[in-house]
Amino acid sequence: MATIEKIEAAAKRLHGNARITPLLSSPFLDEIAGRQVLIKAECLQHTGSFKFRGGWAAVSSLGFHARKRGVIAYSSGNHAQGVAAAAKAHNTPAVIVMPADAPQLKIDNTRALGAEVVLYDRIGGEDREAIGAKLAEERRLTLIEPYEHPEVIAGQGSVGLEIAQQTAALGITKAEVAICCGGGGLASGVALALEKYAPNMRVRPAEPVGFDDVARSLAAGKIMSNPAATGSICDAILTPEPGATTFPILKRLAGAGVAVTDAEAMRAVAQAFLRLKLVVEPGGAVSLAAALFHPDAFESDTVIAVATGGNIDPATFQTALSEFTG
Repeated sequence: MATIEKIEAAAKRLHGNARITPLLSSPFLDEIAGRQVLIKAECLQHTGSFKFRGGWAAVSSLGFHARKRGVIAYSSGNHAQGVAAAAKAHNTPAVIVMPADAPQLKIDNTRALGAEVVLYDRIGGEDREAIGAKLAEERRLTLIEPYEHPEVIAGQGSVGLEIAQQTAALGITKAEVAICCGGGGLASGVALALEKYAPNMRVRPAEPVGFDDVARSLAAGKIMSNPAATGSICDAILTPEPGATTFPILKRLAGAGVAVTDAEAMRAVAQAFLRLKLVVEPGGAVSLAAALFHPDAFESDTVIAVATGGNIDPATFQTALSEFTG
């Protein structure tokens, strides 16, 4: 199980290997939101997303023989790159199962990090978990799930430890923490960290409209699935349903979820660049979109938005800047 003790241990292994990402602000963003908005810039993390933390935590926790045999993961891109980078640093072979419709930049980057990429047909209904399990058994690889693995959750939870430290230095003791949410690995890890180190801060999951399974699950008190696997520009956080490991944590510790449109996510991409000079992908900007464009969903005077990833396709970035700057 994911625990605060695992998070603290993962943070020690990450020390000197992961970046301590900054907590940024802009008066222009505060004006849009009508409150103080702070941005935890995980888009500046190694491999361009917070997923490096979970990948490193998981690979570094393995014994010698498991590392030598190798690891396998399935991901649309950010977890893929995080695991691939961590595996390369530990001289561990890595196989990554990725959807064929994932952004080409993410596929190319994963291969460039030395991983073997196995593509599957997400739109046609192929099951990445079944593919991953089969390959893991055949090759005796250790499976590192994107959000259900306890060490992955622990690594992501180090973001929460940093938020607690950085806000304490600013004299902020109460806030809502908007987190882009797929399966809930980051949100649940951060929630566990804040429970101990910043108990007056509460995680608020942010998701795309139509893929707000976490929000609906929290409202229903049970795990709910999304009706579709694709159909949003926020590819980084399109998961079928909350994790069986992460949902109980979120049910206990998180506030209600917030759903944003693809257009709002793209507007947030544009605002992050215009006001902070940050490059954020749509799925990594959903939290900022929630803070900026859904002010009534929040109660605190301060909202912290975790910008989870910056691996945006150049064409999509150009569209955001040309069409969503108004």
